[in-house]
Amino acid sequence: MANICIGDNLQIQCYKHNGKIHRAWDEAVILDIKKNYIVCGNNRTQVIEGGGNFWRTKEPAIMYFFYDCWFNVIAQLKKDGIYYYCNIATPYIIEENTIKYIDYDLDLRIFPNGEYKILDKMEYKYHKRIMNYSDDLDKVINSSLKELITEYKNKNIVFNEKNNYEYYQRYQKLKNKSCHFL
Repeated sequence: MANICIGDNLQIQCYKHNGKIHRAWDEAVILDIKKNYIVCGNNRTQVIEGGGNFWRTKEPAIMYFFYDCWFNVIAQLKKDGIYYYCNIATPYIIEENTIKYIDYDLDLRIFPNGEYKILDKMEYKYHKRIMNYSDDLDKVINSSLKELITEYKNKNIVFNEKNNYEYYQRYQKLKNKSCHFL
């Protein structure tokens, strides 16, 4: 694992299977470092699409990147509750102060009322065909989606509302602290 500390501000880069950058975020403040994952936070951060377009996120987010799981989880703290956007993706690596992973299209969207929906099935089928995902990779991706749904149904810690709001408070304190040194 890279030498990171709580309070460090990293970037995030998401790639596709063909090695092309898909999307990048300019902020990921390290909030916690666990044995098999890290927790980051950001708010109204700039996102740059692979094609060069850019936009800002609209709300605070708490992000979980796993060292050994093929997914990551973003808790979006919206006015009407927490929405979870979960990407099926490779375990993360950190290089040059940047969290990096490969996105494999399938996403799980979880709503504040507890319902969930699997997104981007057609995009997955298309990319699987044109980028030649192997049968072994397809198995890992689909079993990871099932594992992610099980984690959600079992109310794994990353899906705990109280914890996510506590992490957001930690993010705010770290941001305020760093601003005083500028």
